[in-house]
Amino acid sequence: MQNPRQIAFLALRDLDRRGAFADVALDRALKKVSGTGDRALLPLDRRLATELVYGCIRRRRSLDAAIDQFAKKPADRQPPDLRWILHLGLYQLRYLDDIPASAAVDTTVELAKTNGLKGLAGFVNGLLRQYLRAAQAAASGDPLHLPEEPIARLAVAHSYPDWIVANWVERLGVEEAEQLAQWFNRSPSIDLRVNPLRTAIATVESAFQGAGIEVMRVPHLPQALRLKSGAGAIVNWPGFAEGWWTVQDSSAQLTSYLLDPQPGELIIDACAAPGGKTTHIAELMGDRGTIYACDKTPSRLKKVKENSDRLGLHAIEVLAGDSREFAQFDRRADRVLLDAPCSGLGTLHRRADARWRQTPDNLVQLAQLQGELLAKTAQWVKPGGVLVYATCTLHPLENEKPIRDFLATHPDWAIEVPPASNPAAHFVTPAGWLEVWPHRYDLDGFFMVRLRKAPDASE
Repeated sequence: MQNPRQIAFLALRDLDRRGAFADVALDRALKKVSGTGDRALLPLDRRLATELVYGCIRRRRSLDAAIDQFAKKPADRQPPDLRWILHLGLYQLRYLDDIPASAAVDTTVELAKTNGLKGLAGFVNGLLRQYLRAAQAAASGDPLHLPEEPIARLAVAHSYPDWIVANWVERLGVEEAEQLAQWFNRSPSIDLRVNPLRTAIATVESAFQGAGIEVMRVPHLPQALRLKSGAGAIVNWPGFAEGWWTVQDSSAQLTSYLLDPQPGELIIDACAAPGGKTTHIAELMGDRGTIYACDKTPSRLKKVKENSDRLGLHAIEVLAGDSREFAQFDRRADRVLLDAPCSGLGTLHRRADARWRQTPDNLVQLAQLQGELLAKTAQWVKPGGVLVYATCTLHPLENEKPIRDFLATHPDWAIEVPPASNPAAHFVTPAGWLEVWPHRYDLDGFFMVRLRKAPDASE
């Protein structure tokens, strides 16, 4: 029988030693132990390993704060392997109510012994038991000593860099910023988008319920269903092979509704892979017209083709290359979607390590790229046509600023608010663009805006 805690440790160690992303490190660790019979990893153990990896990464700062408080040496001076082992033990004690404290302590001590740290097993045992005693004595149940300054307090308590929390507090206030911080530490949900060219949402809903998989509808999204819990391999879910649905976050579905593609039009998706929005555009057009799916990475465009084939769509043509270098589309497109590369700060629950990988300097570089892509893709649009700019981030440097800069230098363009009948209309702000705050709507964080080019534009 495989040990899920050992798998989690190996994945976490991979982050330090090889600089791996969380999902890649976990996948690599799971593949190492894949097997059959007694060697097979049980679904329950796989879920625990996954929870431990993503949880320890998300909660890294809080767990480090606990080490700082209860150890003589601070976390950043502990040996890397020992630091991860302590994180695994503390994470179970702090955040996993279904694991007995004694089991969390004992298995963590064994983890130290198994991985060459037998001489430090007593230290591991002592620190975890000291934490437990402090937790039992704390009136709130949480023994962690937090800073008094509001931004630092939130950042340590919920495990984020100060600069991210500072931006939230500036825009939302302390109370809402804490709600958002809590939301991003939840495990992500899985949303589906039903393909109306193949079936109806009620049919998919009934098929899933018949298979014992609980789903619920998502407010304001007419083709969206959300799974209430895990349900095994996606390819085994009802209707997968028939192309009844595809996995797509509900917020991402709003982007194609905002674009509002019409049958017979020429549409360009400038950063298309892996194709969730591209295929949605084709469905909304009734698969009538032409959609160019562009992306820099040919291997990722294969996923666009696979998804469109499974969904039975024929209007999509893939094109590999840097969208900043395409000239063949100038003034040809009825509508363009620019789902711009971004920091992903609206999807921190899905990307466990993004909060630690991104920096303010990264955002400056991304904003420059976003501005270049916006200026280039605008050239593709016919007079009177539409461009939708979208990101899955919540930072104004990547959202409001590129749009304001673009409009300041392109007087023949203007923001266009969608009609009330459009599903995206519910999220429109007074400025005319859309902001989806996760803690308000229980959706991924997104920004999007529809821009209309003047009918007589000479550009």
